[in-house]
Amino acid sequence: MKIRYKAPYVIDFDHVGEWVDLRTIQQENMSKDDDRLLSLGIAMELPEEFEAIVAPRSSTFKRYGIMLNNSIGIIDSSFKGDSDIWRFPVHATRNCTIPPFARIAQFRIQLSQKASAWTKIKWMFTSKIEFVKVYSLGNEDRGGIGSTGV
Repeated sequence: MKIRYKAPYVIDFDHVGEWVDLRTIQQENMSKDDDRLLSLGIAMELPEEFEAIVAPRSSTFKRYGIMLNNSIGIIDSSFKGDSDIWRFPVHATRNCTIPPFARIAQFRIQLSQKASAWTKIKWMFTSKIEFVKVYSLGNEDRGGIGSTGV
């Protein structure tokens, strides 16, 4: 399965482990009790019937004192436009500075609950993912991650 992505930096998809690290794209200065959506600088076109689960790296709280507000983030295949940049909603428990390109989050791709039986069978036997960097995804924007909350 090929997954196209757009990002200003190279993502290390061939590392050890099942999760892929995500980075900030700029320095973030946060005060204690600030809430913020940190840009992870990546937009991705996930195949239909798949979703990405985004979670903090295990060292994120220790290093920066930030916690993910929503426990995990779920990005479904409808967020596939160039402006549907993945973001990380955090709460600062202390004053902190997060440097640019700091590894603060990680993600994995999995079948969505609406995946067909055929897709599940194919995934069991061909679960290799190839990530392809592109300059444009060429899809309609949905408004970016976090835009549908009410």
